[in-house]
Amino acid sequence: MEPHSTPSPLRIRPAAVAGLFYPADPAVLFREVLALLGDTAGAAAPPKAMIVPHAGYVYSGQTAALGYRKLCAARGTITRVVLLGPAHTVPLQGLALPGVDAFDTPLGRVPIAPEATAQLAHLPQVLVSEAAHAQEHALEVQLPFLQTVLDQFSLVPLVVGAASTQEVAQVLLALWGGPETLLLVSSDLSHYLHHDAASALDAQTIASILALRPDVRREQACGAIPINGMLLAAQRKGLRPALLGRCNSGDVTLDRSRVVGYCAVAFDAPAESAHSTPQQQEDVAHVGVTPDGLVPDGPLLLALARHAIAEALGHPAPAPGPLPTWLQAPGASFVTLTQGGPLHELRGCIGSLEAHRSLLDDVRSNAVHAALHDPRFPPLHAEELARTRLEVSVLSPMQPLHAPDRNALLAQLRVGVDGVVLSYGHHRGTFLPQVWEQLPNHSDFVAHLLRKAGLAADFWHPELRCLRYTVQKWIE
Repeated sequence: MEPHSTPSPLRIRPAAVAGLFYPADPAVLFREVLALLGDTAGAAAPPKAMIVPHAGYVYSGQTAALGYRKLCAARGTITRVVLLGPAHTVPLQGLALPGVDAFDTPLGRVPIAPEATAQLAHLPQVLVSEAAHAQEHALEVQLPFLQTVLDQFSLVPLVVGAASTQEVAQVLLALWGGPETLLLVSSDLSHYLHHDAASALDAQTIASILALRPDVRREQACGAIPINGMLLAAQRKGLRPALLGRCNSGDVTLDRSRVVGYCAVAFDAPAESAHSTPQQQEDVAHVGVTPDGLVPDGPLLLALARHAIAEALGHPAPAPGPLPTWLQAPGASFVTLTQGGPLHELRGCIGSLEAHRSLLDDVRSNAVHAALHDPRFPPLHAEELARTRLEVSVLSPMQPLHAPDRNALLAQLRVGVDGVVLSYGHHRGTFLPQVWEQLPNHSDFVAHLLRKAGLAADFWHPELRCLRYTVQKWIE
C-alpha cells in the first residue's frame, strides 16, 4: 500500500480581543453589529476604499458602521479585503503579513487570500510576522463588521510599522484589483487631548484626508503611516474622498478631559468622464517611472541633484552609485532651490512638464539650470551651495481638464494635490501643487497662474487649455 501524506494543519490566528473590544458571544456580537449598522436599505454603489476607526465598539462602533453600511450593496461583489492598520503591540519595520491561513472571530473563520504573498513577494518592505498580528486589535475589530455585511471573502491583513508613504502606497497599488477588492485602513485620530483641542486637531487631519494630502502626522492619527499611503494611492487612482462621520470618545463617556477621535471616510472610484479617453485615464493612474507609478528612492534624486550642481560649480565629489535601472526610464521633474530661515525664500526653480529624457538626465539638467540659469536670479555661487536647500518633484502625466468656463475649472481643482498648466496661444504657465500653500483659494490660485502665463488675471477664452498633474516630492 502507498503511504498517505498527512495534510498540514491550518495555521489559525485566534481572536485576541473578543470580550474586550467587542462581545465574545456570537449571538450577542451579531445583534450588536446589526444594531450599529441600522437600516441598510437603499445603499448606493460601494466605495473602493475606506478609513474606519478601531476602538471598542461602544466608543467608535457607530462611526465605523457609517462606512460598513455602504458595503451592503456589494455583498456578493467584494470577495477580497485588503486591511491595513498600525502596529500597537510590537516594534515593526515595514508591513507585516501574518504567516497564517485564517483569522478566527466569534462569527467564524476568515481565510487569508492565498495569492497575496505572491503579489507582494517583490516588495522588500513586506515581511511575515506572526508576533505583529498576535495581539493586534486594529485589524481584528473590523472583521465582525465585514463578516456581517459581506458574503464569502478572503483577507489580506497587513500590520504597518515604520514605512514610507511611498512604500505603503506601493503595496496598495500592487493589490488594487477591481471591484472585487476593497481597501481598508483602520485608524483612530488624536489621542488623549481635551475635547476642544482634539476637535481642532481632528479637523485638520480630516481636511488633509479630504484634500488627499499625505501629510498626516503620528500625533494626529495612530494610523498616520497607512493613511498617508492610502492618500497617495488614492491620488494616483483618482479616488474621491467623502467624510461619512466623526466623533470622539467624550461624546459617549461625557468625559471631555481626555478623548480619542474617530472618523469614517469613503473613497469612491472616479466616474467615467465623457471628455477623457481610456489612455488619459490610464495615464492618471500610472505615475512616475515604475510600473506601480512610484519613485522607489526620492533621497537618491536629491543626492543626484546636489552632486550635479556641485560638479557644475567646479567642486566635483564622488557620484552616488551604483545607479538603479529605474533612473533610465523617462521622467519629468522640477528642481527647486531655497535659502534663508523658516520661510525658505526661492533661489531658483527649473523643470520639465513632460517626460522627454531619462529621469536621471532630467533631474541633473534641471538642477544645474535652477542653480545657474534661472533668469529670475543671479547664478548660484559655490559658497552658497552648503546653505541652499534642494527639493525634487517628479510629475505624473498630464490630465486634460474639460472646463467650458472659469467656474468649471475651479470646481475640478484639488487644493494641495493638483499642479496646473494653463496655456493659450504662445502663453503658458504652471504652478506646482506646492504653490497651494501660498495660494489656498481656488480663484487666487488661477488668477496668479494666468498672470504668470502673461495673461490678465480675469482672462478666459474657450480655447484656453487646462491640464493638471500630481507630484511626488522630496525635500532636504
